[in-house]
Amino acid sequence: MQEGEREEMESLWAPWRMNYILEKKEEGCLFCRMAAERRDRRNLVLHRERYGFVMMNKFPYNNGHLMIVPYRHCLDFEMLDEKEAVDLFNLLGAATRVLRRCLRAQGFNMGINIGREGGAGKDHLHIHVVPRWAGDTNFMPVLGETKIIPEYLEKTYQILRPAFAKDLKRKGIPKGAE
Repeated sequence: MQEGEREEMESLWAPWRMNYILEKKEEGCLFCRMAAERRDRRNLVLHRERYGFVMMNKFPYNNGHLMIVPYRHCLDFEMLDEKEAVDLFNLLGAATRVLRRCLRAQGFNMGINIGREGGAGKDHLHIHVVPRWAGDTNFMPVLGETKIIPEYLEKTYQILRPAFAKDLKRKGIPKGAE
């Protein structure tokens, strides 16, 4: 073994996500349903623009875990037209600005899983934005099989929702559908 190599692969334990795995799944596309329902608080939708929306992850990896989702049912980036791609990219920028300002995020993990084989749990394109902080991992998930999310989802929602409207208005991005 050479210097810097690991003997074995490290694992990311996320046992708190078993609720998501075991939860009864409704028929149809979750994201299409949430986009159409217009029950933003219930569905944790923080902001809507013309071609996409930002929502909180109900089963987060970290406090403030967001998803950027196009309204149109797309399976891959190749299916997006230019206007949709620009809208999603603007929402992604807004997400990082809002999370830095409101939750003092120091970094981010961003991910897109495309297709079941690529790890996608849903067949609808979406971008994960997971805020990170120095020292945000500790012994609890490893030893206690417990993830500490320091704030209720509803409280985080109340902080982030007005921040998105303010951020995007300041940037000159037109307000989307309510």
